[in-house]
Amino acid sequence: MPATSRLTIAILATGIAVTAPAAFAADYPERPVRILVSFPPGGSSDLVARLLAEKLSGELGQQFVVENKPGAAGTVAATELKNAANDGYTLMLSNLTPFSVAPTRFPDTPYDPIEDFTHIAYIGAVHLGMFASPELGTPDMAAFTEKASAEPGVLDFGSSGVGSWGHVFAVAFTSEADVELSHIPYKGSGPMRLDFRAGVIPVIFDAVPQNLPNVEEGNAIPLAVSATERLATLPDTPTFVELGYDIVAENWLGISAPAGIDAKITGTLQEALATALQSDDVVRQFDSWGIVRSDMSSEAFADYVAASAESWAPLVRQASE
Repeated sequence: MPATSRLTIAILATGIAVTAPAAFAADYPERPVRILVSFPPGGSSDLVARLLAEKLSGELGQQFVVENKPGAAGTVAATELKNAANDGYTLMLSNLTPFSVAPTRFPDTPYDPIEDFTHIAYIGAVHLGMFASPELGTPDMAAFTEKASAEPGVLDFGSSGVGSWGHVFAVAFTSEADVELSHIPYKGSGPMRLDFRAGVIPVIFDAVPQNLPNVEEGNAIPLAVSATERLATLPDTPTFVELGYDIVAENWLGISAPAGIDAKITGTLQEALATALQSDDVVRQFDSWGIVRSDMSSEAFADYVAASAESWAPLVRQASE
């Protein structure tokens, strides 16, 4: 059984450049700002982007508008960001898929996840959970792996798409657990969750926050979470590490822009984001969603994206086989 390296996963976004004149930077923003999201409405990235857009609109006096640009493992949104003017009017809130997974999954990805973007600010991290339908009759991981081992390839699992962090993490889990599951990829987390709730698929690998209502209502059993320690939102659910699987995943969020954005614009956004992230309502909402907040400089953020892409590459290649 192949060993799986401990993972740390990341989220962010960014793009390329045409130098913005300093005169415009000093008055930024003077018109509405777009925030691209690489998933359909309803996912973790979408919810966070809409919350931050509301706060930034209040802080900076211009409308920040979320635009959902799903498709091709997030590369549609990331490519649009790369090709946008570097004037601060196109930003992105993304996850690791376009920047840590896609460049390995799709060798012809038309951007470099580091060189073509400016990583402005780290927002926080979302952890992944493995959720089973109560109808499956597996109240814990031991029962699940026993059932999966007895029926190799029979049990389906859902992810938000081929090459998504749920898909790649599931490959890591099946490798560590020595079980065979059949992958059902969806076009986004929203449709997957609807099918899961309806009993169409028995297992999903998905972000914890948006599955908490199903857990609370008894419509999902959390078998394990991908954090290094138990989450406050699911205190009775063990981590994969606790269960003997050496896999940790953290889908972190950030605000990014095309490469070469003026430092004054970057500073304006960083200051406004810092204020927004410290506000009581954002802290409260992030806590309820299970989003882990942490301070990280833009330099450290960029380094982390590069490191995460390197650590995910072997698993992405395995998931692509």
